[in-house]
Amino acid sequence: MTLPMGRPMREVFGETVSDLADRDARIVMLDGDLGSSTRADIFEHRHPDRFLQMGIAEQNMIGVAAGMATMGLMPFISTFVSFAVVRPLDQVRVQVAQTGANVKLTAGYAGLFTGMAGKTHHIVDDVSIMRAMPGMVVISPADDVETDRAIRWAASYEGPVYVRIVRDATQRLFDDEYRFAFGRALVVREGSDVTLVSTGAQTPRTVEAADLLAERGISAHVVHLPTLKPLDVEGIVAAAERTGRVVTVEEHTVLGGLGGAVAEALGEHRPTSMRRIGFEDIYTESAPNDVLLDMYGLSAERVAEHVRSIAWNS
Repeated sequence: MTLPMGRPMREVFGETVSDLADRDARIVMLDGDLGSSTRADIFEHRHPDRFLQMGIAEQNMIGVAAGMATMGLMPFISTFVSFAVVRPLDQVRVQVAQTGANVKLTAGYAGLFTGMAGKTHHIVDDVSIMRAMPGMVVISPADDVETDRAIRWAASYEGPVYVRIVRDATQRLFDDEYRFAFGRALVVREGSDVTLVSTGAQTPRTVEAADLLAERGISAHVVHLPTLKPLDVEGIVAAAERTGRVVTVEEHTVLGGLGGAVAEALGEHRPTSMRRIGFEDIYTESAPNDVLLDMYGLSAERVAEHVRSIAWNS
């Protein structure tokens, strides 16, 4: 089965925050001179009086956002992941996470789909950083539909939230009836031989990989984790018990990301044979999206090949 293409998450980001601002006067957008790329310019056109152009000064932008939150406003941040997580890390940690500020770090250009921007813009460890930060909620939506629902949930939550958004259109996994369930693992395909756990825009490709595995007689149980912190330990344990074999698949380093989180949960609650598919302690290269997905083993075909090649101990 080939999943249909959805809309770019960045467009959904601009439209959804604009829609929310129509009804919530607390919402403001702070942009790091990248509005036409992140599509925060949609918000700028609809709510020019609540759009703040902060320039290429992300540390300052985070500090201003934290200050505005103390005044009862709800700031959304518009910039790339590299400039929302890594460059202003101390400000995020001290001014947002430690204080519990109601700031929404809605960072675009996550993962491999920043390929043509150059490796300085590639951040392969943002989930590792943010899920280790006390007080920070971490969400990685799978498609355009879930992006809309996750942002709406973030606006209803009092406190800091990191939402991981990719640049380009990805396959659509959910229909318009989908409801985002915060903190819950979601079974998106039933199976009995091996459990595949994925997150973000990688999940649709993992579902397609499961279909390819089915053609080779392997029944894959696929679980999507849109919420990476807090983690649904009970859901992960249930998925592991379903097959006794787990493979995590992520467009992120395997060190401390989804694979690390699942390994921690299973190590404490249900030791299970598992493998991790993702970046192996490397910096990624610059190339078109499809080339990079194939190069790093994250296309549906390469994930299926990897799962078939695993020699299980049990």
